[in-house]
Amino acid sequence: MKIDKDSAVTLRFTVADASGKVIDNGTEPMVYLHGGYDNTFPKIEEALQGQEAGYQTTLTLSPEDSFGERDEALVTTIDKKDFPPGVKVGGQLQGRGDEGQDIVFNVLKIKGPVVHLDGNHPLAGKTLRFSVKVIDVRAATAEEIAHKHVHGEHGHHH
Repeated sequence: MKIDKDSAVTLRFTVADASGKVIDNGTEPMVYLHGGYDNTFPKIEEALQGQEAGYQTTLTLSPEDSFGERDEALVTTIDKKDFPPGVKVGGQLQGRGDEGQDIVFNVLKIKGPVVHLDGNHPLAGKTLRFSVKVIDVRAATAEEIAHKHVHGEHGHHH
């Protein structure tokens, strides 16, 4: 079966930075609903359109085609007294952006009475190389299409 809109696609992938250093070796397969459902990056969908199981490719994605450019406005500090107990450096906090949107902040460091946070995705601002291999392609179910994601093993669970 060829990959087309409303296909459930199973991939194996590796993500590396521009120098070739592996960031994610894709130990678990990724399953996504193909066809503009924002389950993967548009450039990856574009490269896989019309392909079949067994197809392999490597794509280099610029920041604007993957996790976006870094936004220094998302780097902030809070008083340690306002910091929830139990969260450590490397941990995450849920917060709100200027427009009320949910943002996940990564805890960068705690220095004295100040906690340094970064709301950028850890891979924002980086050019990335995605090596992908199509493992399986099947027609998505009506429920998966209605929910806009794949269900079951390696997919979304309700």
